[in-house]
Amino acid sequence: MTPRIGIIGGSGLGQSLLAGIGGTAAPTTTPFGNPSADPILAEWQGIPIVFLARHGVGHTIPPSCIPFRANIHALKSLGCRWIIASGAVGSLREGIAPRDLVIPDQIIDKTHRRIGTFFDDAAVHVEFADPFCPTLRGILKGAAADTKPTHFAIHPAGTYVCMEGPAFSTKAESHMHRQWGGDLIGMTACPEAKLAREAEISYALVALATDYDCWRPHDPDLSKQALLTEIIGHLHAASDHGLSLIKAAVPRLWALRQQEFYAHKALELAIWSDKSKIPTATRAKLDLLWGHYLR
Repeated sequence: MTPRIGIIGGSGLGQSLLAGIGGTAAPTTTPFGNPSADPILAEWQGIPIVFLARHGVGHTIPPSCIPFRANIHALKSLGCRWIIASGAVGSLREGIAPRDLVIPDQIIDKTHRRIGTFFDDAAVHVEFADPFCPTLRGILKGAAADTKPTHFAIHPAGTYVCMEGPAFSTKAESHMHRQWGGDLIGMTACPEAKLAREAEISYALVALATDYDCWRPHDPDLSKQALLTEIIGHLHAASDHGLSLIKAAVPRLWALRQQEFYAHKALELAIWSDKSKIPTATRAKLDLLWGHYLR
C-alpha cells in the first residue's frame, strides 16, 4: 500500500490545500461507519496526501457528533502513517494572540460523550504521556523556523484543553482552565489524538488561534456581529498561516518516511488481553489495526 500523509482540517483549509492540484474522492466504509466526508486523495509536490474534512462538507457535523473512529480508521486504510491535523482554538494566554499558531505538546481531555478507543472488546492500553508525536512535532517546529513569519507567531508548545461543547466556556471555566495550566481551548483534539495513537499513526496538531476565549474581556465598543466578524477574520488568517506551515512541513516529513516513529509501534506492548481469548469476530473487525500482532 502506498504510504500517505493524512491532513485533517476544515473544508476551507482543504479547498486551499487542493486548489490547483485537484484530488480524487475515495469513498470509504469502516467497521465504525462512514467518515465525516469522503477522503480526498491527491499529490502535492509529488507527495501522496489524503485530506479529510473533520466536520463534513459544509461544516455540518458538531464536535460531539464527529465520527472520530471512522475518520481515523479510514485514513489508516488508505495508507496514512502520519496525520497533520489543524483546528481552531481559543487562546488562554495573553502571549498567544489571535492569528497565531501553536504546535501543542499536551492535552487535558474534558470530553465525556465520545468513544475514545477502538478496542471495546479487549484490554488495550497505549502509552499516551506524550499525546502528540514528538518526532512529527519536531518536523513542524523545524518548518516553523524555516518560514520565519513576521506578522504572526508560531508557538512551539502548549497545553490544549479539549472540552465537550458545543457551547463555549463559562467565565469561571475559562479561568479554571488557565489555572490548570491550559494554553488553548478547543473541541476536537480528543479522541482524535488517542485514536490515532491506537491506530499506530504519528499525529500532531497545528492549532489556529481565533480569539482569547471569555477569560479576557472583549472590546465593549464592538457589537456581537462585529465581534463575530472579527473572529471569522482571525480564523481565515490563521487557516492561511496554518496551511503555509503544513506545506512547509510535508516535504520534511516525506524525507523521513522510511523512519519508524514512536507511534508506529504503539500497540507492541499495549495488548493486555490473552490473545487466545479474543473472539474471532473482534479480531476480524480490528484486523487493520492489530492483525500483525495477533497472527
